Amino acid sequence: MDNFIYETPTKVYFGKDEELKVGKLVAEYHPHKVLLHYGGQSAQKSGLLDRVRKCLDEEQIAYVELGGVVANPELSLVRKGIELCKQEGVDFVLAVGGGSVMDSAKDIANGVANPDVDVWDFSLQKAVPAKTLRKGAILTLSAAGSEMSNSCVITNAETGQKMGYGCSCNRMDFAIENPELTYTVNAYQTACGAVDIAMHTIERYFCPGEDTYLTDSIAEAVIKSIMKAGDDCLKNPCDYEARANMMWASSLAHNGLTQCGRSFLLTVHQFEHEVSGMYPQVAHGAGLAALWCSWARYVYKANISRWLQYASHVWNLDIDFEHPEKTIEKAIDLQEQYYKNLGMPTSLRELDVKEESLEALALGCSRNKTRVLNGYMKLGYDEMLDIYKMAY
Repeated sequence: MDNFIYETPTKVYFGKDEELKVGKLVAEYHPHKVLLHYGGQSAQKSGLLDRVRKCLDEEQIAYVELGGVVANPELSLVRKGIELCKQEGVDFVLAVGGGSVMDSAKDIANGVANPDVDVWDFSLQKAVPAKTLRKGAILTLSAAGSEMSNSCVITNAETGQKMGYGCSCNRMDFAIENPELTYTVNAYQTACGAVDIAMHTIERYFCPGEDTYLTDSIAEAVIKSIMKAGDDCLKNPCDYEARANMMWASSLAHNGLTQCGRSFLLTVHQFEHEVSGMYPQVAHGAGLAALWCSWARYVYKANISRWLQYASHVWNLDIDFEHPEKTIEKAIDLQEQYYKNLGMPTSLRELDVKEESLEALALGCSRNKTRVLNGYMKLGYDEMLDIYKMAY
């Protein structure tokens, strides 16, 4: 087991009606003014924003609003938010929504707190935030895990780049998680969320590391639990227990718990960021489903024993020791079928990605042939292009 630092400073308030505490929770930070940040119309139509406004008003907390966050949160709105916060004297950011809203809120908070640095430099990893504003979240979509993660992913629509960065400043001070707020999430977005949650842990599972059987057991439980919860949510969108387990899995899958003692790189996420950066209409979870099986088939021979463990512990397959590759390939086939059963794509073609884009995707992922993704198998431009072609 490798050395690690495990940090989870976010305080979670989980359960029914917990969002009604938001005014008192924010008041504990004695803000001068709050930025209420959200996405489209769903939070407004559901009445959630009105309840949040009432809670802030009851505590006599001043606030300004900025909506309009899209599925792949854009740099242009982040910049607008930073300017609004500076003009209004905002010192607390409250995100109401899913991962996109939370990532946008994180980037705004970092941008305001570090005025001498261009906020896009954080995404480019040319700079690291030295400080940030206080911030909290009310979760309305189980998927990205941004409510407890240290990551932030932003899209620069002008350049077509979708870039992520991780740091302690990206941690939320608190997260409110009421599973009932996800009842109205449609089937497609629910399925995308199930894929993204599982992938946050599956990708960690296949990062280099040895003798991490406790971390492995936790990871395997998260993976199996989210697959069951995803199925149950699609069968009955108002199944509280299924929505609750899916929401909690979202947080655990991406807060660092399932990587303790192992190295960390979300390789398939790097592939997918290029796809949804170039094709913003592609939902992140759908892009991951379209790519994962091709990546898995390309790399599994680099660590047969690890993949056999996955096949046995996650898919309950008996290991064919004479032909271990057959066992692994069956596990990958089962996961591919699971994606199909969720209504998810298993090829880039299904996402209307053009074949002529594949070389550009590989160039972007390899940072113009200067980056290699290190894991059990090193993936440079040529290997990336092979995987994109397989996924097509």
